[in-house]
Formats: sequence, C-alpha cells, structure tokens
Amino acid sequence: MKIIGAIARMLGVVLLAASGAVLAQQPLKIGFGMSLTGPLAGNGKAALISMQIWAEDVNARGGLLGRKVELIYYDDQTNPATVPGIYTKLLDVDKVDLVVSGYGTNVIAPAMPLMMQRKLVFMSLFGLNVNGKFKYDRYFQIMPAGPDPAVDWTRGFFETAMTLNPKPQTVALVGADAEYPHLALEGARTHVKRLGLKVVYDKTYPPKTVDYSPIVRAIQATNPDLVYLASYPPDSAGMVRAANEVGLKARMFGGGLVGTQFAALKTQLGPLLNGMINYEAYVPEVNSKFPSLDQFLAKYQGRAVKEGVDPLGFYLPPYAYAMMQVLEQAIKATGGLDQAKLADYMHKFEFDTYVGKVRFAKNGEWAIPRMLTVQYHSIRANDLEPWMKPGHVTVLYPNDYKTGSVKAPYHENKK
Repeated sequence: MKIIGAIARMLGVVLLAASGAVLAQQPLKIGFGMSLTGPLAGNGKAALISMQIWAEDVNARGGLLGRKVELIYYDDQTNPATVPGIYTKLLDVDKVDLVVSGYGTNVIAPAMPLMMQRKLVFMSLFGLNVNGKFKYDRYFQIMPAGPDPAVDWTRGFFETAMTLNPKPQTVALVGADAEYPHLALEGARTHVKRLGLKVVYDKTYPPKTVDYSPIVRAIQATNPDLVYLASYPPDSAGMVRAANEVGLKARMFGGGLVGTQFAALKTQLGPLLNGMINYEAYVPEVNSKFPSLDQFLAKYQGRAVKEGVDPLGFYLPPYAYAMMQVLEQAIKATGGLDQAKLADYMHKFEFDTYVGKVRFAKNGEWAIPRMLTVQYHSIRANDLEPWMKPGHVTVLYPNDYKTGSVKAPYHENKK
C-alpha cells in the first residue's frame, strides 16, 4: 500500500507538471470586438494595428506568464446590436482569457451588462462616461477625459471661452442624436449652467442627415457667441462644410467633433478647419511632453501606410497600445489572470505607458484629465504635411500643455 501510495503521488506530480507544461504552451487569448466596417472603421482599424504591434512586442519578449499572446477579434460593424453576441462567443466558444473593448461609446456600453454578470475586468477604449450609469468596479477607461468624464470632456472648450474679452453671453448646443453626442452635450450643459450662459439653441439631428446647411442657418439665426458641436466623423465633415458654406458667425465654434483628429478628415477638410476649436489627444506641438511616443509612432506609421489606415496615428493608436500596456503590467504584477486581483491592482497603482503616466480614479476613469483643447490655423492645402510637424495647431488647454491663446471670433480667423 505504501508503494502504491508513493506511485500515486509521483503520478500526481507528473500529471500536474504535464498540465502546467500544456497550459504554458497554450496561447493567452485576449478577445474583443472592433469596428472594422461602418462609420468608425477607420478608427477601429488604426486601433487594431496598435494592439497587434503590442502583441508582437510582448511575444518577442517571451509572452505573458510564459505564454504567447493571441488576439481574437470580430468586426462589430460599428453596430451596438452586434456587441453582446460577439463577447458571448469570445467567452463561451473561443474561451478567451481576457477581454477588452472596441473603440467608442456606442460599442462599449452594450458589452457592460455581460462584463458585470461574469465579473470580468473590462478595459475600454475611448468611451465617454460609459460607467456613469453602470458604476462597475472592474471597469477601466483609456481616455484622458478625467474622473468626471462628460464634464471634464467639455471643460477645455468652456474654460477657453471664458478667457475671451468681453466674456461670451450666449451659446448654441448641437449634436447628433446618438450616445456620445448626448453625453458630451450633457457635460456642456453643466458648464453652461455653472458659467451663467444663456442657451439660445439646443437640438440634435438624425445621424444620417445629409444636408447640414439648414441646421447651421437655424443656429446662425440665434446669433450665439459660442457654438458647441458634438458629432461623429460623417456629420463632423458635414457640419464643418456647412459652417463654411453658410458663413457661420460665432466667437468660437467646435469643441466635440470626432474624426478631425485623423488624417482622412484633416486632409479632406484642410483649410476649412482654420479657426475651429476641437479636442486632440496629441499634436506635434507638445512632443516634449511625450518622450517615448516617437518610438511607437515610428512602428505604427510605417505599418499604417502599408495597410491603408490613418498614417498619422496621433489620436487613437497610442492609447490602444497603452490600454494593452496597462493590462500587461497588471498581469505581470499580480502573477496571473485572477479578475479580482487584476482589478484591485489597477485601482491602486500607476502605470507607465507610451502616453505617459496613467492612474485610475475610483470609477475607472483617468484620475487627472489631460485631453487637449486646440485651435487649428494657417492650413493652406488639403494634404498631410502641415499636420506632421508643429505650426498649425495651438494648444489652449490644459495650462500645463498650453502653447498659445485663442484667436476669436471664429469667422475672422479662417485663414
């Protein structure tokens, strides 16, 4: 019996070692949906390239937990309705070890109930105030909006407006009838109330609007000092063109346009962007604040040109890579994939990434807001060159990144 017991123990050790060896040979699977078609496909493809570069970098260093990293992803078509099915398949069929989000508010929010039901850590990429209604303690956001995202997101526009002399009195609020614009406009209304501004226009338009000129004319009829716009890429382009065609007169115009951060809209609109105020995650004017970013951009830009996606990579790509860096550092620090331990670590510690130091607030948003408010100027042509180097963007906010002051009114600074 003693001999049999000893043999059994030896077999147990051998089997345990064998199972560990098998696990070490299996890839560590990270799953997500991503917009590879639909209105946000350009952004989604750029984010995907960044995440693939991260996986290649990690695997070149030996992987994570002794396992090669494998990314498993599906096209969410920029359609919120596809998202729950994608993540259910990733978890139940593909048996992924971890999940992260795709790009944007509209495709992050539909995944949240499933994440909460299964108590999963959920790293998200550029969703505005998604956790405001869910209040999920294992949610973490890669976007420098700040701990009160909807309000902090719009803060730069209104803080800049209050530097004007005389101070503005009236404001028009406009955006697409979709989740992100609704949240951005909600934040804008908080500042409007705080600053005592009078709202003379506050409406949304259908996302599939074709002619934006009537909207701009209706805004112009109210004669606002400020026009805050929250829009997605197609309507960002439509509203900018309409503002130029109609000859919109305002002291400041812009604020929350998605899309003008990417090469496609920058080159498409070119001089039409002059004088506008908007948000950016990075511009060459603040390169010294991001000492490690050139290393990433060199990898990304060469690959992006070959694959026909955003060749600048200033906006979403560095943050997509940073999202994975945070996850990597948390896994290494905790020594495993335990969701509770990962979440606890991510709440407590600061992370080093290509986009600088990242620390999360209690709600999973960035503890310190750092989205840039900028003004475009001196753009003469519809090509990429002006955007590759300093000289065409003034950073207005936050003060630590400020490179100049706003030039107003908008309609007199369109050169």
